[in-house]
This record gives sequence, structure tokens and C-alpha cells, in this order.
Amino acid sequence: MRDPGLPSLDQLRVFIAVIDHGGFAHAARALHRTQSVISYTIANLEEQLNIELLDRSRRKPTLTEAGKALLADARAVSAKVDDMRARAKALGAGLEAEVCLVVDVMFPMCRLVTVLEAFRREYPTVSLRLHTEALGAVTQMVLDGACQLGVSGMPVAMPDTIERQLAGHVAMMPVCAPHHPLAAIEGVVPTAVLREHLQLVVTDRSPLTRGQDFGVLGRSDWRLADLHSKHALLRGGLGWGSMPEAMIADDLAQGRLVRLRGQDGDSLQYPLFVIHRTDDQLGPAARWLKHQFLELDYTLPHGAY
Repeated sequence: MRDPGLPSLDQLRVFIAVIDHGGFAHAARALHRTQSVISYTIANLEEQLNIELLDRSRRKPTLTEAGKALLADARAVSAKVDDMRARAKALGAGLEAEVCLVVDVMFPMCRLVTVLEAFRREYPTVSLRLHTEALGAVTQMVLDGACQLGVSGMPVAMPDTIERQLAGHVAMMPVCAPHHPLAAIEGVVPTAVLREHLQLVVTDRSPLTRGQDFGVLGRSDWRLADLHSKHALLRGGLGWGSMPEAMIADDLAQGRLVRLRGQDGDSLQYPLFVIHRTDDQLGPAARWLKHQFLELDYTLPHGAY
């Protein structure tokens, strides 16, 4: 048995049209060709592949078992070529092939999903790389050129090569588990008392924030590399710390965490800045993303993160 030949894209699309339009005559009308040309093309495709794709024993041709399997492949090849042509057209018009985005770990995920869903609809040919980092690591990735665009949290010493615009704020709330000793204190918890208990802190390895503390009060603290670990340890009662209010709303409602009232208040506004290099001209897709983050409503319903 000889090996299958190499079918053309046109043959595959005619095969798809015959199935999608319900026969040779309907496919011929849809493709503006004669029925004999459609029939000849399918016969040639079967000859190329050395296999019968359609059962012609009935009035309406139906897929053979082999035809069913190869139809999925034909659709995949056709779709890939369409994607390639769309990407080539976009690149020719100056659109980026890829956008790399880095966001602060405190950024509300439900809002990020909303933005990226819209981005996918607006720029279906543009690939996206997403990173989440803490503190200065967001700025570092933009500064190093690893990402074109960033949404950074607490302001650090920004180099002159970074442009920064305030986008909004996230409410941060000090909390602990209900069985933690701090939970038994009614009213305002003195700062001196907070300092006596283990504080859980998210940190990073960026040289921009190395050796700097943001909101650290405890004489004893644990430095954690990610926010979800901090969340789990807080619920386990290992310490106290501040978390994005939206992320812990359900924990507060279910009694898994309790709110602490410190002398500086029971919440603080954590700023979020959109940043990019001043010497890096953003492409259309990155500019669109930047605008979305600047216009985003950061007010969240309870339980959303």
C-alpha cells in the first residue's frame, strides 16, 4: 500500500464545505464552482490520501469512519492557516505578535479576568504572557525589558526610565484567624500589641525593594513568596497580616478570619500604578491594555477576587 500524498489546502476546504453544506451541489453553490469540479476535487483528495472519505451509496454523501477522523484534521489545518493569515495581516499593520504583562499579586483576579477576556476579543491574534509578582519585582521586570507593561503596587524608587500612572486602589485589611490571641481583643488593637505577635508578610527578591519593609510592624515576621501561602497560614492561625479585602470577604463572612482594628485604622488603600519604560514605544495592543487598566473600576463586590 502506497503512502498518502500531500493534499492541498483547497482540497481540504472543499471537503469541509461538502460536509458543512450537506452535499456536492450545495458546496458548489457556496464555493461558486460547478458540481463536477467539487466532485473531481473530492475524488482527487481521496486518491491523494489513498482512502475513501465519503460513502456515495446514498443520495446524500455521508462520512465514512475514516472520513469522520480526517474531517477533524482538515478543520484544524484550515483553522491554523486562517490564524496564520490573520496574524500576518496584523503584523503587517504594526500589531505586536505578543504582549508580556506583569501585575502585582494584590491585583483583584476577577478584574484581571475581565480585562483579559476583552483583550482576547479585541486582539485575537496577539499572544499574551502573564506574570504575577510582588513589590519591586513588578517594576524590575518592566525595567529589565522582560515585560512591556506592568501594574505595580506600593511605590518604590522609580528609575527615570519608568513612566508611572495611578490606576486605582485595593483595600487591604489586617486579619487573623478566630482562634488567634489577637482575635480576642475587642476594639482597637494597640500597635505595641501587634508587634508582639508573628506577622506574615509577602516579600520579593527584587533589588529595588531589598531590605525595605512596607507595613511591617511585628518584631517577629515570616517572609512569604506568594499571597496564597500567606492566605493559608493566616487561616491556620500562624500569625496576622494584611490581605486584599476582596480576597478574604468570604472568609470574614464564614468566620474563617476576623478583622483587626489597628491604631492606624482597620484598612488601608494599596495603590496600583500602570508602568512601562519611557524608551519603549508601546504597540497598539499594549496601549489598549494600558488604557483598560487606567479606566478600570477597582471597586469590587464582596466575595469577588
